[in-house]
Amino acid sequence: MPDAASPQHLVLIDGSGYIFRAYHGLPPLTRKSDGLPVGAVAGFCNMLYKLIKEHRGDDAPSHLAVIFDAGAKTFRNEIYDQYKAHRPPAPEDLIPQFPLIREATRAFGLPAIELQGFEADDLICTYTKLAVEAGMAVTIVSSDKDLMQLVDDARHVRLMDPVKSTPVHAAQVVEKFGVPPELVVDAQALIGDSSDNVPGAPGIGVKTAAQLLTDFGDLDGVLSRASEIKQEKRRQTLIDFREQILMSRELVRLRCDVEPPAPIDDFVLKDADGEVLTAFLTTMEFASLARRVGGTLSAMQASTAIDKVPTAPILRPLYGAKPVAPAEAATAPFDLDAYACVQTLDDLNAWIAEAYRAQVIAIDTETDDLSASHAKLCGVSLATGPNRACYIPLGHAASEGLDFGDGASLTQIALDQAIHALKPLLEDPNILKVGQNIKYDLSVLHRYGVNVAPFDDTMLISYVLEGGLHGHGMDELSQLHLGHTPIPFKEVCGSGKSLKSFKHVELAPATRYAAEDADVTLRLWQVLKPRLAREGLATVYETLERGMPSVLSEMELAGIRIDPQVLQALSHDFGIRMSEIEAEAHALVGRPFNLNSPQQLGQIFFDEMALPGGKRTASGQWATDVKVLEDLAEKGQPLAKLLLDYRQMAKLKGTYTDNLTGHADPNTQRIHTSFHLAATPTGRLSSNEPNLQNIPIRTAEGRKIRRAFIAKPGHRLISADYSQIELRLLAHIGDIPQLKEAFARGDDIHAMTASEMFEVPMAEMTSEIRRRAKAINFGIIYGISAFGLSNQLGIERGEAGRYIETYFERFPGIKAYMDSTKAFVAANGYVTTLMGRKIHIPEINGKGAQKAFAERAAINAPIQGTAADIIRRAMMRMPRALRDAGFTTAMLLQVHDELIFEAPDAEVETVMPLIRDVMAKAAEPAYQISVPLVVEAHAADNWDEAH
Repeated sequence: MPDAASPQHLVLIDGSGYIFRAYHGLPPLTRKSDGLPVGAVAGFCNMLYKLIKEHRGDDAPSHLAVIFDAGAKTFRNEIYDQYKAHRPPAPEDLIPQFPLIREATRAFGLPAIELQGFEADDLICTYTKLAVEAGMAVTIVSSDKDLMQLVDDARHVRLMDPVKSTPVHAAQVVEKFGVPPELVVDAQALIGDSSDNVPGAPGIGVKTAAQLLTDFGDLDGVLSRASEIKQEKRRQTLIDFREQILMSRELVRLRCDVEPPAPIDDFVLKDADGEVLTAFLTTMEFASLARRVGGTLSAMQASTAIDKVPTAPILRPLYGAKPVAPAEAATAPFDLDAYACVQTLDDLNAWIAEAYRAQVIAIDTETDDLSASHAKLCGVSLATGPNRACYIPLGHAASEGLDFGDGASLTQIALDQAIHALKPLLEDPNILKVGQNIKYDLSVLHRYGVNVAPFDDTMLISYVLEGGLHGHGMDELSQLHLGHTPIPFKEVCGSGKSLKSFKHVELAPATRYAAEDADVTLRLWQVLKPRLAREGLATVYETLERGMPSVLSEMELAGIRIDPQVLQALSHDFGIRMSEIEAEAHALVGRPFNLNSPQQLGQIFFDEMALPGGKRTASGQWATDVKVLEDLAEKGQPLAKLLLDYRQMAKLKGTYTDNLTGHADPNTQRIHTSFHLAATPTGRLSSNEPNLQNIPIRTAEGRKIRRAFIAKPGHRLISADYSQIELRLLAHIGDIPQLKEAFARGDDIHAMTASEMFEVPMAEMTSEIRRRAKAINFGIIYGISAFGLSNQLGIERGEAGRYIETYFERFPGIKAYMDSTKAFVAANGYVTTLMGRKIHIPEINGKGAQKAFAERAAINAPIQGTAADIIRRAMMRMPRALRDAGFTTAMLLQVHDELIFEAPDAEVETVMPLIRDVMAKAAEPAYQISVPLVVEAHAADNWDEAH
């Protein structure tokens, strides 16, 4: 009970403690509309509402804040790297609820406070000290025993158990630890704490610690007079483990000198916005609580608003409880002249203050290069609302012919000053940053010491909502959803010979272009983000997309090392082989010709050799693409086979061995590819500059290129690859008993299939029969036809058709899966993965060959898409799993079903089991797959030998 002479009463709620109590105190709960886990959010809201109702009258606070942990790592991990190291990661279904709980806090009209590098307890300690110095009474709502060190009856600081609703005073602290609050830190230093992995003094418990502190006054007295202790074992423990005990004291002692993220004045209790709160609870589908709230929630004690409290609504919902601006505002006409060019630190600080009030902002960076690993920052743009955007030029420079006489001078804020001002905003956990393809911006800003979080990506939101229907670039999305065509890049930077770097663009057009990008991005977020919940796709976005930009940014910046000498040698070998093939081809034809000329090839095959089956292109020439050459080669034409080999060699040489060195950083010889998250309908990643997804691995020549990818000195590359993941998923999704049983036994799946199909005992299996079964197994995943299988196996179409019929007879579940998938996509226009990703297939409405292609795509998409989803989940979990286990191993590449790591030699053998485990369990616990996911991992000096 606060003292009557202390009218101001600060209540500090241990938000992180609330979260886990709410999560473990209720059974799992998902939102009916989309399956989003919301059990912890529901429990948190009920606990918060109960607390607010109960603290009335004399006990009512004048100030209230909810304090959260900002992350797993704090300054204590620098003191002791094993601090909390044994704690498991947060449950999979709790992770997407963390941001929602922050939103719930703000919906109740309360500040949500956290600070990177410190625990919630440190902030609670700091605010308690500040409040006491200001003459305020303090109630800390928590069941965390560490906070007992703050209890001070004389200064009206008490602890309140949120479940029992009973106060903890000095007497209760003595009952718990045997010592008063001021000695709790010393007691914990001796006792240790198994839950936080604080070692303490081995063998010393609560009673012994209390006795020692009573006898010697405090911990320093205990340690300095340890030689006086009669019990030999106890005496020796205190002497031998002196440094460990002192370290433990530093771990358990709460910091009361943290720079507070917000002043206590910001915690003045005020009325919650009833409309906002009800909207949030309704969106979360907490109908019962929404009825109890009744549309509004009065403050526990009337208070006068102060100037520092923003007048805008506190809540900026993640899932559309109430848009940041009315829907019509997002599509309001664009006013490009309203954008500001920020050229002074005072103006920048004003925009930063506005961003804090908005709480959701769009960001974009302008650079002088497309490569995020090397680009220099030209400027940053921010948007806080429609037509409220600015551009902050930071790296513009005059060049020959550049005239800044357009009303905008070249005055710019010093780069280091601007970064220093922007960094707290861009890293603030309470401010949501929105970007379009934000991975690029994360990488650029990271190189300037800024780690942007939390964030949303409009490209990925669009990809989740409408993957397969259209592209997800900003210009296309703006035209589609906002009816607005943004300024083209070439309009400000030119094209072709007149192309110039953005740093040489005058500030007026640069401002219009850059600020418009931020404005468009924020408006797209306002339009698209609410749809995730309405369309049942919030969980897909949260668990498969939202975490990927930061993971890929880290991988891209790390890069992978290459050996230029290996590439040069391969280029030489491939060149020689191409010359040999050219000579063989000329000998076959009886004269020289250009192997790269489609016109000459068409004349040779279909005019001179008069081969059947030729087709002309729209220009009237004979078609000689890869498909044509493959068909001719299957029919026994040696020239076609030579040309296919020639084209393969030319691709390997031109695309890889000649060009990879040019992509490498000349100082580190590391390649920094760029991954694309929204480029394929099924969720598979692609990459470019260079493209590392398409290095051939089925030919000996293609595999040789992987030899050029090497580990840095003292390290090895680890290749971890899912074994036959798509066949395993086919067994699960199609519910194929024979396949499921075979995978569970660890059988050779292709031999088992051959045995089933051709009734050949496993002991009598030949390599040819197994090869045919393997072709059918993988072909079925892609909806292969009798024509396709006949070409692949070199058999008659009728025989191939009989193989497929036999396959369906032996495995009827596969035919049932294919038929049901075709029916579903015909009715809905999309299919879904196991994790709920929608893959739209608009071609299903076509005719003939187009419709047949769409049906094959629909059969494959749930399988390939689920495989892509699983590896995404593994990638998002991997960095934390490695860090929490104390490894420095880095994830470098993802190529389809394979992850590539660079590990110090000393970590290789111990890190591989962890990598396999994370990958094998990536679908869990939310999704249970009825066949084991097997991961093979190998280490070597280069990629080829590790695979």
